[in-house]
Amino acid sequence: MKLVLHNYWRSSASYRVRIALHAKKVPFTYVPVNILKGEQFTEEHKAKSPSTYVPALEVDGKMLFESTAIIEFLEEAFPEIPLYPKELLERARVRGIIQMINSGIQPLHNLNVLARLSSDDAAKKEWSLHFMAKGLGAVERALEAAEREGQKGKFALGDTFSAVDAFIVPQLYGANRFSLDLSPFPLVARAGKAALETEAVQAALPENQVDAVKQ
Repeated sequence: MKLVLHNYWRSSASYRVRIALHAKKVPFTYVPVNILKGEQFTEEHKAKSPSTYVPALEVDGKMLFESTAIIEFLEEAFPEIPLYPKELLERARVRGIIQMINSGIQPLHNLNVLARLSSDDAAKKEWSLHFMAKGLGAVERALEAAEREGQKGKFALGDTFSAVDAFIVPQLYGANRFSLDLSPFPLVARAGKAALETEAVQAALPENQVDAVKQ
């Protein structure tokens, strides 16, 4: 199976998929899409991703889009190193926490949202910090509930790296860019720190990608 990932080095959604690919030890070809230059709006990219967003994953010439769908495809196509638990309720918990990040936090500080919101950088930062803190508070409460039910360990849901960790790490990367105080979210911060020590996350780090730009 030939996989080609069309993505941008600093995109949270792209980062998640890179983590999943590396965690599953699946080889892929990396194709940069510079969203700051508007390459996502080209007709060529629209044919790969109808929403124009990154990432898009090409699988033997056929296109997949949206990070959650891509990661679930990878889970089914390459089950040898699972990112989702087998138990039904635990699997649903993973999906729920993922959606807290995917739907409730990350889209609200996308470049296109912030550009529509204001041209004032301070207003953009205030908006982003508000929704990040609100969303991470919800994730923290979900992790607390999981701990009470026995899923306690160094990662988000115990001692096994999961898809939740693949989503937490990029979100914390975004939070750090906006200098969000993480002290109210100790479980989230702990999970993110543990995940950063894994080979998969190190390989997927934005600064380690071929299109990374020094800030």
